[in-house]
Amino acid sequence: MIIIADFHIHSRFSRATSKNMNLINLAQFCNIKGINLIGTGDFTHPKWLNELKDGLRDSNKNGLYRLSHNIKNPTLFILSSEVCTVFNHENDIKKIHHVILTPNIEDAELLNDKLSKYGNLNIDGRPILNLTPPHLTEIVLESSNRNIIFPAHAWTPWYGMFGSKSGFDDFEECYQDKSDKIFALETGLSSDPLMNWRLSKLDRLTLLSNSDSHSAWPWRIGREANVFDLNKPSYIEISEAIKNKEKKKFKFTIETNPAYGKYHWSGHRKCGISMPAKKAISHGNICPICRKKFILGVDQRVEKLADREFGYRPSDPIDFVYLLPLSEIIAHTLGIENLGHPKIWQIYNTLIEKFGNEYSVLLNAKKREISQTADENIAEIIVGIRNNNVKVIPGYDGIYGKIEFPITNDFKEPNSEREKGISYLDEFL
Repeated sequence: MIIIADFHIHSRFSRATSKNMNLINLAQFCNIKGINLIGTGDFTHPKWLNELKDGLRDSNKNGLYRLSHNIKNPTLFILSSEVCTVFNHENDIKKIHHVILTPNIEDAELLNDKLSKYGNLNIDGRPILNLTPPHLTEIVLESSNRNIIFPAHAWTPWYGMFGSKSGFDDFEECYQDKSDKIFALETGLSSDPLMNWRLSKLDRLTLLSNSDSHSAWPWRIGREANVFDLNKPSYIEISEAIKNKEKKKFKFTIETNPAYGKYHWSGHRKCGISMPAKKAISHGNICPICRKKFILGVDQRVEKLADREFGYRPSDPIDFVYLLPLSEIIAHTLGIENLGHPKIWQIYNTLIEKFGNEYSVLLNAKKREISQTADENIAEIIVGIRNNNVKVIPGYDGIYGKIEFPITNDFKEPNSEREKGISYLDEFL
């Protein structure tokens, strides 16, 4: 069974999150998106956990939950949360985010009881805890050896384990004597596997991709995701596939082009200046207009910490594909910035009705079929993104990257086999 999973999202109890982030909306938009396993987010928040207890059921006792009050909806939920550890390290304040997965409500309640001693869980769905990463890891795994913990959006300047603002230069320096208990890393929107493969010390870790979504809209959830092929989906089967890098079960990750992320290049938003790593270094990481320091991009952090050249590829990796949300592709084609515009939804809904869900359009639909249903330009961009043949103006200093539109004249057709009917998903199965 193919499972497309987005483990890291937030509920409406997290700051800067849509008030419509509830279980019903999540399940509805997961169906539209094509996600069949979604993280609950924020199980550390008492009010949200109460809603999860009332709104979800684990009828198969396998650690994957369904809606209690709408049994026809097939969406599966996995209990997840993100926490922020704030601590002093060598006279420097560090702030690192981590994602936690747990197999059942009872284990979530036990962990919450222990974490409540280190911070107020009622204030925010992503609580701030006065803990070091190794101490947090110890508490998480002592609560249940089936719990999973990994660094969230590891390269983001703020709150990422490798972030330029408060992160570390070394994985072991962050998690110390508990490093061997961590077996995964979340790449975040501004990095992809290619960038992470440049660090040999990360070779043992499984790279995960999640949306960190604060909204249920289909252009937010599932922006990045993980694709599994499982015998009988369960929390244990998923956790073992991640822990052991089981390529037969963990097929690939869905990535946005990292240039599309908000912190890919170094730059200064106020002055509208951005640069790739080597050019920023040549400028001393100083904005040439206002002379203030750049916000260092993920591209530059990877360049600093990497011990391999760009383009290095492990011998047998869990692979990845580039996608962008269908709503954004349609918006670019129409020249409309508001993703909620009726014209966008009209085209979007037509494609969903034809192909079943958004991922079917983005991964499987043939170019000529998309053209017949929607528009030639939309079809061209979708297939171009599949083949990593659409240029992106890189994001920087909190500004998302943008598709270069119209697409370049050197656009290449996809291989003939795919146009004969072989889907993008089939290439990994």
